[in-house]
Amino acid sequence: MTVHFIGAGPGAPDLITLRGHRLISSSPVCLYAGSLVPREVVASAPPGARVLDTAGMNLDEMIAEMKAAHDAGQDVARVHTGDPSLYGAIAEQMRRLDDLGIPYDVTPGVPAYCGAAAALRHELTLPGISQTIILTRTTKRTSQMPPGEELPVLGASGATLAIHLSIDNIEAVVADLVPVRGGDCPVAVVYRATWPDQQIIRGTLADIAAKVRTAQISRTALILVGRVLDAASFPDSLLYDPAFSHGTRKAVFSPT
Repeated sequence: MTVHFIGAGPGAPDLITLRGHRLISSSPVCLYAGSLVPREVVASAPPGARVLDTAGMNLDEMIAEMKAAHDAGQDVARVHTGDPSLYGAIAEQMRRLDDLGIPYDVTPGVPAYCGAAAALRHELTLPGISQTIILTRTTKRTSQMPPGEELPVLGASGATLAIHLSIDNIEAVVADLVPVRGGDCPVAVVYRATWPDQQIIRGTLADIAAKVRTAQISRTALILVGRVLDAASFPDSLLYDPAFSHGTRKAVFSPT
């Protein structure tokens, strides 16, 4: 028996991995975060499977379900949104399973920021503009930011920022970033990336908070900040430059 932690992807049911789909289809017990994972993602659970929405459950209740499945010799598909390694709250579940001697594994999923970038049709790393992406969040009731990870500190790097779980904190995000990025810095807010009701709001640090409030978006949205979002002029990557050699291609030089 194994508990399979599975990343469901950002929302669209067909963005789950083949492995994740196979594990759901073969597990007699399925626990999924129903507030963030569409019911269609777990619709492939086998007939008669015990399928539970964990949105209203606490940690003790979830672990009790896993232990009952373990005692019955049944695999569990534990389905999380996006990729479970990012804000998935799986560490405390795995710690409990370790204490109980219950085996588990992890299947990665498409992270929300990748779904948002795809929706925007943007590359988040452009030559000469940004070669770094910082995945972060802001302080809220559920989690405090450790010292040194405050948004002004991270923002000062100039890296592309993917700010999770903070759309209801948008005014504080703006206040933290304007001094280090400037009010003209581009911002994109992607609400429920890849879902049927996906919304995209583009703006700058100067006006994005007002646009978000007008759209009445207060949850399930990712904030992307960085110059890559409006960069029209940047050098081509050397990777495909005909004059650049690498391990699988020799440079081609034009005769002079």
